[in-house]
Amino acid sequence: MNEFIMGIINNYSQFFSMDALISVIYNPMNWAVIGSLIVLEGLLSADNALVLAIMVKHLPKKQQKKALFYGILGAYLFRFIAIGLGTYLIKIWWIKAAGALYLLWMALQFFLNKNQDDEEKVAAKPAGFWRTVLAVETMDIAFSIDSVLAAFGVSDQIWVLYLGGIFGVMMMRGVAQIFLTLIERYPELETTAYVLIGIIGAKMMGSVFGLHVSDTVFFSTLIVVFLSTFVIHYLRPRRA
Repeated sequence: MNEFIMGIINNYSQFFSMDALISVIYNPMNWAVIGSLIVLEGLLSADNALVLAIMVKHLPKKQQKKALFYGILGAYLFRFIAIGLGTYLIKIWWIKAAGALYLLWMALQFFLNKNQDDEEKVAAKPAGFWRTVLAVETMDIAFSIDSVLAAFGVSDQIWVLYLGGIFGVMMMRGVAQIFLTLIERYPELETTAYVLIGIIGAKMMGSVFGLHVSDTVFFSTLIVVFLSTFVIHYLRPRRA
């Protein structure tokens, strides 16, 4: 029990370590990881930003911005808690295996349901300001779980994960429309996001059995898969 508590305390101490932050900032490979986390968050969360926008639509303009702002604070707080605990717990083999299975199931479920028309329209019921804020906070946490778990499969460095999460949330709210436009222009990107999740889940599961993939090979694979999306998109009309 004492070992568990000390491990958690040691993890959270890195949030307040300037040396830990500087070592992350000055390592180019870390920025490649952060960049991949931002892109993954953007692809997974673009439509979620629209859901949140619909949820606050019934509020006055000023209160809409406040509700979304409080939602962002809640998302940052959730990541602070989840990353601090998760980077320690994910070292336990059966927790890592469970996380890997969940990511693989996410990817499999997407492909199994791909041809089914199961889109749900979100209709926001009129509610007071604080009830709306609570709903936005809850939805933010629900949206964050998948992306945080996927992030654990990419890196185990606290500041790398947190910076990727912070910028990812900012992207979800700030430039979600760009990703929505990209997905509309290149619909294959939605599939790509779940292919990447499947790769991350496979890497995480491999590490449970002692199979480790170098960062260079792993991120090269992610980049090739991501760029191949555009190649496939432009080749399809010619085949047709």
